[in-house]
Amino acid sequence: MKFIAEIGINHNGNLANALKMVDIAKAAGADIVKFQKRNPEKCVPGKMKNVMKYNTPWGDITYLKYKELIEFGKKEYDIIDNHCRAIDIEWSASAWDEDSFEFLMNYDLPCHKIPSAMLRNLKLLEMVSNTGEHTYISTGMSSLDEIDEAVKIFKKKKCPFELMHCNSTYPLPPEEVNLRCIPMLRERYQCDVGYSGHEVGLQVSLAAVVFGITSLERHVTLDRSMWGSDQAASLEKRGFELLIRDVKIIQSSLGDGQKRIYPGEMKKREQLSYG
Repeated sequence: MKFIAEIGINHNGNLANALKMVDIAKAAGADIVKFQKRNPEKCVPGKMKNVMKYNTPWGDITYLKYKELIEFGKKEYDIIDNHCRAIDIEWSASAWDEDSFEFLMNYDLPCHKIPSAMLRNLKLLEMVSNTGEHTYISTGMSSLDEIDEAVKIFKKKKCPFELMHCNSTYPLPPEEVNLRCIPMLRERYQCDVGYSGHEVGLQVSLAAVVFGITSLERHVTLDRSMWGSDQAASLEKRGFELLIRDVKIIQSSLGDGQKRIYPGEMKKREQLSYG
């Protein structure tokens, strides 16, 4: 299983915070850290650009200005790239528009990610699938018809992909998780299925393991009380460490479904059995 630490925009535009989160993910045992890349002018919907955000760390500003302030450019991503190489952890980023995907192609990334909000951006899906490189596709806020269309594009290009069961509510209430969609997606599309969780705590993510997920993505943060829309649904260092530890225990306990007498049972069998 791949453990993906989603840093996303939890760094709030602060490179030092981003690098600290990379270190946290590495120490916890994550396989890859993931960011988000945007051209705010293009990917922020027109109706949202002038909506005000109040009491931010930068004062009262428009939503567009907020997105601009937290966005990293080449200088920051060059540093992130070098830092990840230095500590031996992979990184990637979800592109939220075509410009951002072209920007990310300047780096030797191990995979791509289609965020839930972009699953209906067919032009972006075509660009990503043309690479023929492994892609994670999040399915939050999407209908089966929309997922059908995305999968059709990737299968047509013979581009390897993995669907991510996801609900895009932050934080996600347990009654809306619907983990039974995981085997449904696997059967419908004949592909690997992971889980991208936005819930509070570990229980739901651990339960997803029993459904045979092949990747697990959770947001990571320095402090869940930090300012930002995703912080409350994120895990701090200790939480991420416990998540990975407990997932591995659950995986080892699932077994292969074949009934057998294990060596540890033999002594008890001799002591307790009759006949």
